[in-house]
Amino acid sequence: MNIFQHSLTLILTLFLSIPPTTQQQLANTDLNALQQITYSLTDVNSGRFFATWNFTSPEYACSTFAGITCSVIGSQVRVTALYLGTGLSSSPGLAGTIPESVYQLTELTQLILYAGIVTGFIPSEIGRRLKNLRVVSLTGNRLTGAIPASFSELQNLHTLDLSHNKLTGDIPPELASLPDLRVLILSHNNLVGEIPDLSNESKLIHLDISKNNLTGMLPGSIPVTLRYMSLSSNALWGPVQYMTSSNLIYLDLSMNKFSGPIPGILFTSSVTSLFLQRNNFSGLLTSFSRSRSSAYGPGTTVDLSHNFLSGEIPDFLSTVETLFLNNNHFSGEVPAAYVSNVFAGMMRTLYLQHNYLTGFPGGNSMVLPDGAALCLSYNCMVPPAVGLMACPASAGGPVSRPFRQCGVFRGGDTMG
Repeated sequence: MNIFQHSLTLILTLFLSIPPTTQQQLANTDLNALQQITYSLTDVNSGRFFATWNFTSPEYACSTFAGITCSVIGSQVRVTALYLGTGLSSSPGLAGTIPESVYQLTELTQLILYAGIVTGFIPSEIGRRLKNLRVVSLTGNRLTGAIPASFSELQNLHTLDLSHNKLTGDIPPELASLPDLRVLILSHNNLVGEIPDLSNESKLIHLDISKNNLTGMLPGSIPVTLRYMSLSSNALWGPVQYMTSSNLIYLDLSMNKFSGPIPGILFTSSVTSLFLQRNNFSGLLTSFSRSRSSAYGPGTTVDLSHNFLSGEIPDFLSTVETLFLNNNHFSGEVPAAYVSNVFAGMMRTLYLQHNYLTGFPGGNSMVLPDGAALCLSYNCMVPPAVGLMACPASAGGPVSRPFRQCGVFRGGDTMG
């Protein structure tokens, strides 16, 4: 579990901590809604989850129903949190469809559907009638159709996770502007269209819309509160601008069609995990300086591989722990600072294969520390043996470029 998954777990834990359940009888409207749920959803592992949902008991106490939490509201005991499924990794989850009767649970603040094989549409009435919802998580199922536009009416919504489904259509444009929304995860779906404008007044801290079919350019601005943003594996294009969030730590724009130079703000800001691989970025990486509080060091990762970056490798990335610069048009010698940090164990991964580099300070007598990875294959030099031992299988081919490819560089191109 990485730091962002851990943070998300803490966020959900905060909102799942509701006053203890009561032994008083549930309100009839909620009992009816729960019964309707059992008609639409079944446990793939028969009997495990719904075993305690006994509608023949005269008690109907909240504590007798697995997966619900209740509170006394007025004079009635109402369901305030509904967790469908066990959430255990060993459980195949639930099957069926989400029943529209869910919207009868009008005091719900959390609606959680754990991973399973639930199909069908997300009922739009959820957004229209469950105005108290703070957390909606329907991840890891087979839900289809569009994200209900009515979700934009959930003014109290804090966390929305619809990831790992088969949702289609656009992202409702008002969704990202909800006043209390902090976590928005729509990754691993089939969403199309452009990224909605992200209001400067938005309070988002975590945005993940990766692995969809989104197109267009980046929005004009991003919220200053944002700490995690992943737009990976879409069809986004154009230059990268406006990345000015002072709190952004994790940024993944990989596997898109972004082009032009990489803006210096991405190197001088607080970003310590930067993934820009497999795009069409070009131009030089000039030297940038970072503040001491956001300096590269242990735990940092920068991946600029599979682009069209050229010129000499600058020194400012020499303190990154995991660095991928392979499959670009870099030329000149590998900076000495990189070499010393690799062999001192400070830089754990340095991939430089498939460039036009002409020299590597050091020789075959140098020994890589345990766990370090260095690859120098297919450059304009004969790499030392130590620079070939950790190359991935994808490096392939001869250890050096053909001489005809290693002419004079002008603007990143070779002259034969």
